[in-house]
Amino acid sequence: MAVDRGSDPSLPPSSPANVTVTNGGGHGGGLAPSNANYRLRLNPNQDHRADNYDDLGMEFTPLLFSSLERYLPPNLLDVPRDTKYKYMRDILRRYSTEGDRTREQKHKEYRQKIVSNYQPLYRELYTINSSMFFVPSFARAFSALEKNKDESIKSIINEPAPGVYTFDMLQPRFCEMLLSEVENFEKWVHETKFRIMRPNTMNKFGVVLDDFGMQGTLDKLMEDFIRHISKIYFPDVGGFSLDSHHGFVVEYGMDRDVELGFHVDDSEVTLNVCLGKQFSGGELFFRGLRCEKHVNTETHPEEIFDYSHVPGRAIIHRGRHRHGARATTSGHRINLLLWCRSSVFRELKKHKKEFLSFCGECQREKKGRLFHSVAARKKELLVDEGEVAL
Repeated sequence: MAVDRGSDPSLPPSSPANVTVTNGGGHGGGLAPSNANYRLRLNPNQDHRADNYDDLGMEFTPLLFSSLERYLPPNLLDVPRDTKYKYMRDILRRYSTEGDRTREQKHKEYRQKIVSNYQPLYRELYTINSSMFFVPSFARAFSALEKNKDESIKSIINEPAPGVYTFDMLQPRFCEMLLSEVENFEKWVHETKFRIMRPNTMNKFGVVLDDFGMQGTLDKLMEDFIRHISKIYFPDVGGFSLDSHHGFVVEYGMDRDVELGFHVDDSEVTLNVCLGKQFSGGELFFRGLRCEKHVNTETHPEEIFDYSHVPGRAIIHRGRHRHGARATTSGHRINLLLWCRSSVFRELKKHKKEFLSFCGECQREKKGRLFHSVAARKKELLVDEGEVAL
């Protein structure tokens, strides 16, 4: 079965995937160089506390700068924020084409036009509020002391299948409010005849939450919560360095999208939370992790897993985990999705010469090669022993 790659049709990811990386040191004096020798380190300084860039009017997402800062050469980690910003900005500009920047600017103008004219129904949704958004178990897990936080988070998360994790996350009232906000936005779109971009190339119904003002809320959701979960469970795909996202709501039902074909996501990590309403069917089916080279290879029995949605309950997995959604046979199902991306991981992946640790088929090939190598060596030893006996 051919696997599609769901993607955001409006733009490339909101941060460029290409950055230069190296294990080398930095430039002397703590000043951003004025030549082409801009470099980031291959391995981040995990203990470094990055600056916040939210207050700067920038052409790239602020989270990208906070994430990249950990990859700066050591002598630049403690220089003034403006120096670090200019250094990283110039790196990003080198790897962002004029066309990319033009599309990004047009999309910003598109969003600004919506935000300037759309009147939110619930303004409290546009600033993250743990006590209002999350169920108590989820909020408590993240309020633990830093030294205990990993174990606290693990205590609320289940792993029903390898690489697939579930947990209770959103309060019923929050789900109701977000559903009403989406309906209100759709009503505004219909009344004004404003042409909006749909979530991706596979879903024809639903809305991009970032486009009507919720980008800040979803940035904080990724930065303060999903990135920590991903650091624990998905370090092999850059879970610790998630720096951009694509957040949207999809709608399924007899008068909406009915099902979703077998595909992989344009993300490193995908969060999927059912918001409601009443429905039957719509199960997710998973069929194993694959890199781009092996995306259409066969599924093995141990990779088969089906998941039934429960409102308020989240499921999180690597974007390269092949999956689809069965038909919603009755009612109306609406899900919140957050595709989380790591620019650094996407660059590092380009330099990975052979097997990718997260890909099931890569691991099978690696084991097969090791098995044949050991078998060949044993055969050589047996021949040598026979010659000695003679």
